[in-house]
Amino acid sequence: MLNKKTVRDIEVKNKRVLVRVDFNVPLDRETKSIITSDKRIVESLKTIEYLISAGAKIILCSHIGKTGQNTSLKPAAVRLSELLHQDVTFLNDCIGDEVKEAVSKMKSSDVILLENLRNHEEEEKNDENFAKELASIAQVFVNDAFGTAHRAHASTVGVTKFLPSVCGFLIEKEIKALDQAINNPVRPLIALIGGSKVSSKIAVLTNLIDKVDTIIIGGAMAYTFQKSLGHKVGQSLVEDDKLEIAVEIMNKAFDAGVKFILPVDNIVANEISENAIAQTALSTDIPEDLMGLDIGEKTIELFKNEIATAGTIVWNGPVGVFEIEKFANGTREIALALAASHAITVIGGGDSAAAVEKFGVADKMTHISTGGGASLEFMEGKNLPGIEALEDK
Repeated sequence: MLNKKTVRDIEVKNKRVLVRVDFNVPLDRETKSIITSDKRIVESLKTIEYLISAGAKIILCSHIGKTGQNTSLKPAAVRLSELLHQDVTFLNDCIGDEVKEAVSKMKSSDVILLENLRNHEEEEKNDENFAKELASIAQVFVNDAFGTAHRAHASTVGVTKFLPSVCGFLIEKEIKALDQAINNPVRPLIALIGGSKVSSKIAVLTNLIDKVDTIIIGGAMAYTFQKSLGHKVGQSLVEDDKLEIAVEIMNKAFDAGVKFILPVDNIVANEISENAIAQTALSTDIPEDLMGLDIGEKTIELFKNEIATAGTIVWNGPVGVFEIEKFANGTREIALALAASHAITVIGGGDSAAAVEKFGVADKMTHISTGGGASLEFMEGKNLPGIEALEDK
């Protein structure tokens, strides 16, 4: 997957270059016009600025929100103009006569942003005619949207049938960082896996057992492991149909000589609320009427001591309901421990990325992935279709 052509490997001067970016930025709930985090736009700048300096005619395309929501990318065009210190032309569609006319008038180093790809349901269906029309306005395709690389959509895979196709600098950086961390790490390699469900992490845990030295389990998924061992977990979230798989994963880790660490105490309450009355309970004996919502102090120390030994740490998934302050301490302490660590720290996007941002330590991490789902599938050992479709060197 690393051996793909990049934007450096092709001639782009005076060429119309279609660039798939990930401008799926969060907007304020009321007006849907104010960007609350421009991180994804900032991450795309290296590729866009390279193409501007190389004299390309740059046509950016992205999705924002879900199909049927008709969310506009216009706020992204405004913010990108500010970041680039040059006008970015925003078009009201991503295909059609208006787009073709605007593109035909482009000069070298001009930048256009097309409207939300998901305003057309054909995008997610990887419809060939839609992909062909999208590709028809360009001479070269650059995919720099790692966050959608695990999706076989028209703008990530379909267009590659019709255009020379390479990756941008963000995808190159993502793949190098993740590949290095998992397949050629500075050891010991620790995988800290959290989140709510074992079912969403079975594949990644199974794949990592052959690669890591230690697996640390946090978040609600820990309660499925605890219950599989016969422990009392009260009202904690458990996937009863995954109890046998949880035991299998632990047995595989034991057989492979991988240290497998579960929480020893938890912060528990009767509801997920800032007003809930919280207390500490042993992870093996949570009261019947309460649920685990964060890791406790002893577990924090256990995890921090392990983190201090690491050469490389891969973190995917929070260890508690960190969106609520009462249950945020565990995730905060883990984020701070990673920041203080001398290890290579790779954050697998999604909620883990949101956590290091929230707790002010994002700049202390070696790499924060821009794609939660894509980074998870990479860690599962899967091929990402949006990258597989690009040309090999």
